[in-house]
Amino acid sequence: METPQTNVYLTGKEGKEYDLDVCANWTKNHRDKNPHEPVSHFFGKEVLQKILAQEGCQGIRFYHGHTRPLSGWQRSMVSLSNFLLKVVGNVEGEKHLIIIGAASDGSDQLPAAKPVLGEPISRSELKDVASPRKYMVAQESTPCPGSPQCPKNILAGNH
Repeated sequence: METPQTNVYLTGKEGKEYDLDVCANWTKNHRDKNPHEPVSHFFGKEVLQKILAQEGCQGIRFYHGHTRPLSGWQRSMVSLSNFLLKVVGNVEGEKHLIIIGAASDGSDQLPAAKPVLGEPISRSELKDVASPRKYMVAQESTPCPGSPQCPKNILAGNH
C-alpha cells in the first residue's frame, strides 16, 4: 500500500534564532575536524537582498561546493576514511551552517555576550548586557537531502 504524499511548502519561516554558545561550540568542532577548510563565508547584503526580492523567493539555500573533483580511487579512500572515523573512531555528529550578520569592518554582529560569573564587567559590557543588541546568530536551516522540498538540480547533484 502506497502512502499518500502530502505537499510541504517552504514558507520563509524555516530556521530560527539560536544560542551563541551552542553555535560557537559547533564552529569549534568543525574547525577541529576540518582544519584546512574555510570556517565561514560572507555574502554582501546587496546580492542577498536581490535574491530575496525575486518573485516567490522564501529564503536562501546555501550549498557546499569544491573546485576539484575526486578520482574513483580518492572517492574510495574518502568512503573508507568516513567509515573508519564513524565506526572505529566514533567521530559522528551533524554539520551545521551557521549564519550571522557582518558589519562593514568585517566584524561579526554577535548578540550581547553573556557575562562570565566571577569576572569583572566594564561599563560598556554592562550596558550591552542590560540592553541587548538587535543582532542574532541563526541556524537550523533545512538541510538537503533529508528535508521537504529538496531540489533536484545540478547543484544538488541529483538532477
